[in-house]
Amino acid sequence: MRKASFIFDFDSEEEARIIAESLIPEIKHKIPKTKVEVSLSKNRFTLDVEAKDVSSLRAACNSYLRWIKTALDVRKTV
Repeated sequence: MRKASFIFDFDSEEEARIIAESLIPEIKHKIPKTKVEVSLSKNRFTLDVEAKDVSSLRAACNSYLRWIKTALDVRKTV
């Protein structure tokens, strides 16, 4: 199994919570061959991705990082 972890420190607990909650639908709709876990502690959001192979890990990481960026972009414009 291959693993990747991403830690995001946000300016506020609210921002971290909003980003974490925005990923819930994507986490429920699982990406094949991957396992994703998220955790939230104050203003720190952690994303852990585990996959059976490197290409699946890369695809999952790219997807989740893109969704996080999109959520941040939407938050900035609202």
